[in-house]
Parts: sequence; structure tokens; C-alpha cells
Amino acid sequence: MAGPLPTYVSESFDADEQTILRRYFTNLDGPVFALVNLPEVVKGALFARYSRSSKSLRRLFLDEFVGELDTTGDETIDATIGLERAEALYDRVFFEYGDDSVAQLGGVHLACEQASNLLTKVLEWGRLMSYLEQSTRYIPYDERLGGRYRYFRDPELLASSLGARYVGDMDRLFDTYSELTREIQDHFRERFPKAEGDSDFVHRQAIRAKAFDATRGLLPAAALSNVGIYGSGQAYEALLLRMRSLPLPEARTYADLMLAELRKVIPSFLKRVDLPDRGGAWSEYLAANRNAMEAAAYDVLSGDTGAATIESSVELVDFDPDGEVKMVAAMLYPFTSLPESQILERVRRMGVEDRLAVIRAYVGDRSNRRHKPGRALERSDYRFDVVSDYGAFRDLQRHRMATIEWQELTPRHGYTRPRSVDEAGLTGRYDEAMQLSHDLWETLSEQFPDRAAYAVSLAYRVRYVMQFNAREAMHLIELRTSVQGHPSYRAVGQAMHRLIAEQAGHRAVAEMMTFVDHSGGADLERLGAERRAESRRSAVGET
Repeated sequence: MAGPLPTYVSESFDADEQTILRRYFTNLDGPVFALVNLPEVVKGALFARYSRSSKSLRRLFLDEFVGELDTTGDETIDATIGLERAEALYDRVFFEYGDDSVAQLGGVHLACEQASNLLTKVLEWGRLMSYLEQSTRYIPYDERLGGRYRYFRDPELLASSLGARYVGDMDRLFDTYSELTREIQDHFRERFPKAEGDSDFVHRQAIRAKAFDATRGLLPAAALSNVGIYGSGQAYEALLLRMRSLPLPEARTYADLMLAELRKVIPSFLKRVDLPDRGGAWSEYLAANRNAMEAAAYDVLSGDTGAATIESSVELVDFDPDGEVKMVAAMLYPFTSLPESQILERVRRMGVEDRLAVIRAYVGDRSNRRHKPGRALERSDYRFDVVSDYGAFRDLQRHRMATIEWQELTPRHGYTRPRSVDEAGLTGRYDEAMQLSHDLWETLSEQFPDRAAYAVSLAYRVRYVMQFNAREAMHLIELRTSVQGHPSYRAVGQAMHRLIAEQAGHRAVAEMMTFVDHSGGADLERLGAERRAESRRSAVGET
């Protein structure tokens, strides 16, 4: 429980000043307050000036900003009428200080809809952004959009001699997905009858989620998704510059759409994106590097013809053997005046039990997986080479604190087929769909190599590397092994946990992760979550 609040000095404002400030600040006398009803560019400029002024923020706003803004429409609502003048004010502040970090101070919620599953991985690249992506677990992908199945239709591809083949094969993949999803739901309803006490709704939702999990691998990477993004102006600028450098036409087109909408909200933050000597040069630099690396990789590795992987795998390729010692030293560091080199030497002389005592004190009693120890766990890193189906990769790739690089999506590593598909007697049709996907990819590869991956179904495997520290490992592995998770990424998380303990020998790190679940999973993975959700709904209804 927090102790008594410190005494803060309140600011004084006359009646007219208070009238103005109440429109834009959540309080007039406390040391903590939020800015409201202001254009993002004004907030950014105000904070930029704030960092170099001895004035309080509210006083600074009154003395240096109010006179520059058109506030005629603000008596009853917000300060957005004077956006043009706000932009001019921002430009003066920005160019005076020349500080790129100013663009971190204004953010935008952006809806990105009808993006292919290739594009969503591009959109979710940045670390300093937040994402929510449409889930294949809860939404039936055979629902049509404008009367057509929801997959990306590249204009150039459709206009080519392969256009009819592309549409026909994509429709067949979606037809199979639709048919098998219905049939496997019937199978699951028979296998997992409704338990006493469960409502029809809870049981139906759990069955649907399990069916969607089983058949999502049939969907091609061209399948459309919606992504919600929140990020700063600086983060959007970096994302757009990268998108404009990519060979995938969809990414470049979408970057233009995003830029147009973002400029309606934070135009000053994105002025450089399409300037030839600024953003243009930056995107060209990224594209040139990519082309150079493709050529270098061909020259260096073209003679190596390793066999294609035909099963999923997780390999721990790098770790620090001294990681646990360094981690214990990092745990002790804030609580002493000794230099780190001396602490490290002392920890090396400690016995195992003494080290464990430090670790237990640092980790404490974690009654919830959201209770995370501090940054000392960031002292030890792990690097994994993973081969899993693309569906699992989609979920793991969104962990922004990890370093993730992936190889081209192709059918060369084979595909996964859920056991439930076999048990439901659907093996033949599932395999036929995978062959259809393979053949379409092969055909597209000759004429449209940058777009051939649209044809690859999510059940096909992709190779990628993931590198993260022990703190991120705790978050990622505990979350992704939870019993309600998809079996594909649960297997990856479970393998990572075992390798940290056994191959790296970091058993203390592994033991910190008390919420890792190595069970085979629940029969209906989402049943528990659906029960809890219904319980919360009932509680709300009763209040």
C-alpha cells in the first residue's frame, strides 16, 4: 500500500487562464496530468519546447502556444480547427531543434484492413508499435467480402495469363477450407459433447475455435486480415520507409495508402517520407542493401544444397554459458555500491545454493504469469533456429522484443497436418489442397517470384530465427505454452523451455518460468477461456 502523498506546489492561474487550460489539461493544480483536445503536432511541439524551458508545461502553453493557435472552435469542443497554424508552429519548433525524437511524441491509431498475410508480417515489424491482428481462431474465413472470398488479388497477376488460374485455385482452397471446417466441427461435437453446466454458447464457441485451429493451415498466405496499429510518428516513418523499399508491390501500394491517411493526422511527422533526398534516399538504401545481400548469398551459398526440412524443429544455436552468473550479478547490482566487475567475481565464487537464494529473492512469489521479475533477466540471451508451420510463425512473429528474421515462404519444408484432421477422415482432401497450393506456387514462381508466396498455405513450414533475453523468454514461453494456445506454437515454446534448461544448462532460468505448461493441452483449448468469459458477462449483468 502506498504511503502518504508528498506535498506538491500548486500552480496559480487567473480566471481567464483557468478557462483556457481546462479545455486542454485534465487538471490545473496537480503534478500529473494529461493533455487532451489538442492536435498531435501541438503535443509534440509543446513537449519539444518543454524539454528546453524552465517553465511548467501549463505555463509554457499559456505563454508561448495559445497565441499561435486558432482556438475559436474550442470553447465547447477541441482544438482541431487550427490545424494549419498548428503545423506551422510545429515546423518552427522542429527545425529550430532538429531533433528526430520529437516525432516520438505524437501517435496515431491506424486501422489497416484487407492486408494479405504476407503484408501483415511487414506491418508488424517495428518494435515500438502496438498491434492487434484479426484471428484465424475466432473468425470464419469463408465469409465473403464483396461477394468474393477474402484473398489478395494482385492487379498485375490477375491481368496476366495466370490470372484465371490464380483465382480458380484460390477459390478451390477456400472451398476446401469451408467444407472441412464444417465437417470437422461435426466431428468435434461428437467427440466432445457438451459438459453439464456449460451453456450452448460456450460449447459452440469452443468447438468453433478448435475447428478453425485445425483447418487454418488450408488458408493461403494471400488470405486477407485486418490489423490495428498504434504508433508514434517516428515509428510510422520507419515502417513506411521500409515498406517503400520492399519488392512486394502490395507493400509499396499499402505504404502510399497509409501515408495519405497519416498525413491527415500527423502530417509534419511524415514530411520526409517521400522527399527524394530524404525518405526516398533512405528507402533506396534499404532496397540496394537487400539486392546486394541476395547476390552475396547466392555467390557464397549457392553450392550448398542442404536437404529440405520435412519436419518441425527448434534448435538452440547460441547462448552464453556464463549467462546465469551474469544474471545473478545484475540482480545484485542496484543494491550495492560495488562495480559490476567485482560483483561478477564474487558471484563466481558463490555456491549454487547462494546463487539460488538471490534468484528466489529477485523473482519472488509469482502468483500470476503477468508478475515479471526485473531487467536483470535481460543479461542472458538465447538464439533459436525454428522450423514451424507458417500459422505458428504468424503468432510468434508479433513478439516485438524478440529479434526475428525469416526466410522466404515456400513449400520446400513440407507441411503439418493436425491429427484431428486424420481422426475426422479428412486426410485425403487436406493433402489435395496442400498439393494445389504447391503447384500454384511453382507456377507463379516462374513469372511472379516476389508474389508466389501468396499461394502457399499456412500449414507449410517456414524457417526463422528468434533471439531474445531471459526476460522475454519468460513472457513468450509462458504465454505461448498456455493450455488454451494453438498446438503449433505451444510445441515451439515447450521445446525452447527444455533447451534452455538442458542444452544451455540454465536450469535456474527455466525454473523461474513457473507458468510454462508442458501438458498435451486441453481437449477443447478455448473451453476454459469461454467459461471465464461467460462468467464475467454474467457478473456484469448482475451488477
